[in-house]
Order: sequence, then C-alpha cells, then structure tokens
Amino acid sequence: MQNFEMPKPTDKHAKLKALAGTWVGEEKIHPGPWDPKGGSALGRTETKVDMDGFYVVTDYVQERDGKTSYKGHGVFGYEPKTNTYTMHWFDSMGFPTGDPARGTWEGNRLTLQNATPMGQGRYTYDFEADGKYRFKIENSQDGKQWSTFMEGMYTRK
Repeated sequence: MQNFEMPKPTDKHAKLKALAGTWVGEEKIHPGPWDPKGGSALGRTETKVDMDGFYVVTDYVQERDGKTSYKGHGVFGYEPKTNTYTMHWFDSMGFPTGDPARGTWEGNRLTLQNATPMGQGRYTYDFEADGKYRFKIENSQDGKQWSTFMEGMYTRK
C-alpha cells in the first residue's frame, strides 16, 4: 500500500499572504457606463489566509455617502499547472462569476485579467510599502484600449 502525502502550499501560494489583513482606503470611481457621475467612496476589506495556506479569502464593502453601496467576496489562489494566480469574485451585483481572473505577480505588483460577456477587466494590486497598496480596476471592450473604472489607496489597520 502506497502512502499518499498531502500537497503543501508553495512559495507562490505564500505571496498571496500580502493581501491578508484588515484594509481601509479612499477610493475614486471614475465616470463611466457603470456610474455616470463617478465620485468618492470608502473601501474596507477583511482578508485571511485559508484552506491550509492554499487560498486567501476576502470580504469587501464599499460605502458612499455613509451607506453600503457594494459588497464583494473574493477567493485568490495560485494554479501551478498554468503558473498563474487566480481570483474568483462574487458580488452584490449578482452577475454569474464565470471563469476566474488570471494573472501574474511581478515584483510588488499582482495583475489579474478576465473576460466576461460585458467586456474585459484588469485588476492591479501595487504593494508600495509595507502596510499599503494601491488598487485599480480597468475595463476594456477590445482588450487594447483600457479605461480606469476605480482606483484606491489602502492601509492595513
């Protein structure tokens, strides 16, 4: 009888720990099809390492004018077979999730991208200093021309 050894998270999985913690940040929503006026918001995330270190799970709440305007739940992972990081996202808009966003980690920047029936999205996490990161969501219809939908600067509490 052969012994089966449980897989262990790799150094690439461990990079996702950078997202862990309680984060709060000021956000700017740019005018666009989703929000014609744009404006400012406050974003909060509670993120933890889970599933024995293979995944990072986050809960996000956005407030505008003192009221919750959007909620999201994300699961980040690393897929060795494709050598890509993944993000599955579920939110209060209720759209089907489809395929995860996939991407790479280069230096202090995690960039993920996905395509949906509504267009393409790119999500960039720039860890500028310990306890701070800049986040940006960009949208595109053709994957060539991108426009910024939202950006924020977050501090770990």
